Amino acid sequence: MIDLWFILLLIVTGFIAGIINTLAGGGSNLTIPALMVLGMPADVANATNRVGVLLQSCSGIAGFKKHDRLPTHDLPAIIGLTILGGIFGAATALIMSPESLKYVLLGSMIAMAIIMLLAPALIIPEVNTAPNLVSSTRHSWPILFAAGFYGGLIQAGVGFILLLALAGSLRYDLVRANALKLVCTLAFTAASLAIFIYQDLILWQPGLALALGNVVGAWLAVKIAITIEARTMKILILIMTALAAAAVLYFD
Repeated sequence: MIDLWFILLLIVTGFIAGIINTLAGGGSNLTIPALMVLGMPADVANATNRVGVLLQSCSGIAGFKKHDRLPTHDLPAIIGLTILGGIFGAATALIMSPESLKYVLLGSMIAMAIIMLLAPALIIPEVNTAPNLVSSTRHSWPILFAAGFYGGLIQAGVGFILLLALAGSLRYDLVRANALKLVCTLAFTAASLAIFIYQDLILWQPGLALALGNVVGAWLAVKIAITIEARTMKILILIMTALAAAAVLYFD
């Protein structure tokens, strides 16, 4: 039985992470350490965290769909590549040591923070343009697969890689890119969660407590995303990138 204070910690942490994950990415850099505070080893925390990510994605998708901000014409191709990557990523996580997982997380988040801070145009479109189709933008294929792989492997920070593919490569505006990002996250998280459940790596009580906060945070984040200006959204993403990288360094 988990102490009530730990439950409250997970709900609050999940709420903050739900907002961060929906608007940008990196919320798992808060939730995974919170789970490890309970004494979970890194691989169990990494697996248990997916419960909240799955339900948070459902909450965010429902919100974006309600406000007609979820494009669907290119969705099958986008989902297919990320699911495939997610299966390979989750399988790889099962054979990697917790220490190795930590260094992969640290390195990827620092690299993404550098890209976002020094060359944000690679991820965030500077002007409104018509989106490119996956079928005609083949250089997006490895990025989508890599996002799915990384999401299946670790999850933390995968939102930035998805934005690189969806906004940077396919040129969706930030609101629709975030909506598509949640669909991709739902797809590869479902695939990886099934593998982790089979391996009995999920602790359900803390996972569901975290998920409660995640769901409410994602719902609020959709309200924010559809009302603020693109320029403000860009600033928020830059700030969240820096905070996510700082969280990785702090908990290293």
